[in-house]
Amino acid sequence: MKHKPILLIIFIFCILLFSCKKDKAIDSTDLELYDMSENSANFTYYKNSSILLPKSSGSGHGQPFLKTRFNSIAATKLDSTGKIISNAVFPEGSLIVKELFDDSTHIGRYAILYKSTSHKNADAKGWVWGYINSDKTVASPSSNKGGSCISCHSQSGNIDYMLMNKYFP
Repeated sequence: MKHKPILLIIFIFCILLFSCKKDKAIDSTDLELYDMSENSANFTYYKNSSILLPKSSGSGHGQPFLKTRFNSIAATKLDSTGKIISNAVFPEGSLIVKELFDDSTHIGRYAILYKSTSHKNADAKGWVWGYINSDKTVASPSSNKGGSCISCHSQSGNIDYMLMNKYFP
């Protein structure tokens, strides 16, 4: 009888110890996407402008401002004004980074699309989706294959999931 309270305390301690949410290390794919998004050299901003844009009415993102940039491969699908060419399909190796700003000076999150059709985390169209906070924590892992993003990015007027032309013509 004397041992029951001690066993109960040990049992509760074990439950608390093993049920606490552990910090997960960032997945290698998410870390790669983050690293690729950090370097903005050789990128072209949408409409050739790095000006902050207000969040659009069709956005599911919580941050109030954004900038979107395209690596040199993705930029081949931009016209001379920096808008996405109608009916474009971005080629393999395209990297598109939406910088989501918490205010006018601080990037809070990166929404990243990387075209890699053979990647284990690629969706049916070949995109690997990254949704990563600026502190390298993951908002939605790439292993979700865009599950929390595709419904918005599939709305009418999208060009290979891109909505910039629709909301920022």
